[in-house]
Amino acid sequence: MFKGIYNGKQHHVSDIATVLSRAWNAGVDRIIVTGGSLEESKEALAIAETDGRLFCTVGVHPTRCKEFEESGDPKKHFQALLALAKEGIQKGKVVAIGECGLDYDRLHFCPPEVQKKYFEKQFELAYATKLPMFLHMRAAAEDFCEIMERNINKFTGGVSHSFTGSAEDRDKLLSFHNMYIGVNGCSLKMAENLDVVRGIPVERMMIETDSPYCEIKSTHAGINFVKSLWPSKKKEKQVLEVIAGCKGITDIDLFSATLYQNTCRVFFPHDLDAAADALLAGRNESQ
Repeated sequence: MFKGIYNGKQHHVSDIATVLSRAWNAGVDRIIVTGGSLEESKEALAIAETDGRLFCTVGVHPTRCKEFEESGDPKKHFQALLALAKEGIQKGKVVAIGECGLDYDRLHFCPPEVQKKYFEKQFELAYATKLPMFLHMRAAAEDFCEIMERNINKFTGGVSHSFTGSAEDRDKLLSFHNMYIGVNGCSLKMAENLDVVRGIPVERMMIETDSPYCEIKSTHAGINFVKSLWPSKKKEKQVLEVIAGCKGITDIDLFSATLYQNTCRVFFPHDLDAAADALLAGRNESQ
């Protein structure tokens, strides 16, 4: 996408360097580039190697799981993913297995039985590499949680990102001690979504852009909580502000530091940010 190629046609020159420059100038500390197929994971690792602040995942998105069988040799395809993940770990770049999971909203890309088979298979990648998982759950909570339960001891932790499920789905995910819930613009569209988000404990939450897909739009229920405007074409807003507003959180610095620590705890456990630690400690003592 950032190479300017849409549906096989070049629409603009590659602007990856410009996107990253804007991010660093805005104070972004690190970026995790998501892999969604074997080839995409290879490309994500190549991108991550261009900058010390870039990291990546290795895995197969549920809508792409047919690639295992279409490769002609699913076992060899799995071994290629494992080899890539190990290579990326040695380079200090691969921080999670994923994006993997179940997506029953888009079954035209991949049938549920194939999704389930290769979602479960990817827990073996997490077990072999001792990495956390970057997870995708869309309209598939029952099957997703059933597979998670069977494999709970195979992975160190993870996040179910871009969460749009019900309160019941939320509570089931929270019942897994090593799971976090990721929230972005797609999680904040309707009043019902905001009610569900209110029930996610801050210490079990992450926030994300899922750039460039899940911005907060003027039609979304959370728009009234947005305070900042960005000088960009889409005028993208802050997920942080909406969640703080709907949860009634006034100390936004403490809130953001906690979310940052949650993210580091899962994806960068050997590099928890000392400044954020100090901020949390100081504010907790003052309270």
